Amino acid sequence: MRFLKLLASATQAGGTALAALWTFPSMLLAAFLVAWGAEAAQFLISQGLALAILAWVQTLPEFAVEAVIAWEAGGNPGRSHLAIANLTGAIRLLLGLGWPMIYFVFAVSGRRRGDTKLGCIVLQPEHAVEVIGLIPPLLYFVVIVLKQTLSWIDAVVLLLLYVAYLLVLLRNPPHNVEELGDAPRVSQWAYRQRGWRQKAAIGALFAAGGFLLYVTARPFLESMLAVAALLGVSQFVLVQWVAPFLSEFPEKVSAFLWARRVTHAPMALMNMVSSNINQWTVLAAMIPLVYGYSHYHHTGTWADFPFDAAQRLEIILTLLQTALGVVLLANMEFDWFDATALFVLWIVQFLAPHLREEVSVAYALWIVILLVGFVIRGQALLAPRYFWQALTQKRSAGTT
Repeated sequence: MRFLKLLASATQAGGTALAALWTFPSMLLAAFLVAWGAEAAQFLISQGLALAILAWVQTLPEFAVEAVIAWEAGGNPGRSHLAIANLTGAIRLLLGLGWPMIYFVFAVSGRRRGDTKLGCIVLQPEHAVEVIGLIPPLLYFVVIVLKQTLSWIDAVVLLLLYVAYLLVLLRNPPHNVEELGDAPRVSQWAYRQRGWRQKAAIGALFAAGGFLLYVTARPFLESMLAVAALLGVSQFVLVQWVAPFLSEFPEKVSAFLWARRVTHAPMALMNMVSSNINQWTVLAAMIPLVYGYSHYHHTGTWADFPFDAAQRLEIILTLLQTALGVVLLANMEFDWFDATALFVLWIVQFLAPHLREEVSVAYALWIVILLVGFVIRGQALLAPRYFWQALTQKRSAGTT
């Protein structure tokens, strides 16, 4: 398998690990550039659409890794479990580690600014599109789990769900330009350019960050994976946890930067949610397409991507974790208990993989308890209400 050979060769090349000396700061710079671009873009298009573009740029390394694994699995279907491992590991990392990281950075930064209480991250009404946007792909994945295959038809459906999500985001207005003073100086500079230079400057931030990610992603992954392999990390753990963690590095950097500013913590959380939607739709859709083409290349026949009972459990666990995330954000808030419990359940499955079934049950029970609580309290959920408003409102331009 080419991906695994890459990992093996990385451990044998003495200078590979040293590449981290230039790839790590390059990845940091790339994360800064695309984050600045997103902050400037939210005054021209909706913040959600800006974050969707940001998620695309940030997940380039992740798409590259998943494509290589799916291609190699097409030539050897016995290794298809690695493609599911990478997909589910990437999603669970964002939810189990990324979301809690945002909250605790937000809380610590808030205390340094004088806040004595552990507050909660309160989402804006426009963020309901991202929260509700997670539901359709989750529901469709129930169908995929039941039939235990990913086909090109599934890929088309998932891609259409992502297009529908983008169309709803288009209905949200841009942010008011009066908020520009809160943006970083680079974002302010890009937005304040005159005429065509404004869009060119913002586009250049995305393009420069994306190009830097493109040229840096492979040596960055090689250097970090070399270190992990030398430490004796197993193949499955390497593919499910280490590779996704490294490929999601740009997302975690931008989210960390926004969470530190406290007022931008909702944007940080939506950066992660937008990436989750990207993973459940476009990234998942890529697997059967690359796998099927690879199988055709090797055998002359197209084949659906299969997965067995063990991989089905991985998907179910990931579905339940994401569904819990949707329910937690149903009232447009995220507090310390939510963050702590998500992290604890993630670290349990990370340290004790044999407890996957028990963790799945814990996720399911938590969802039921929350839903029953909503019913008993007669609580009107804000996310569905705000989503409906976004769906029915007329498209309006931002205030300038």
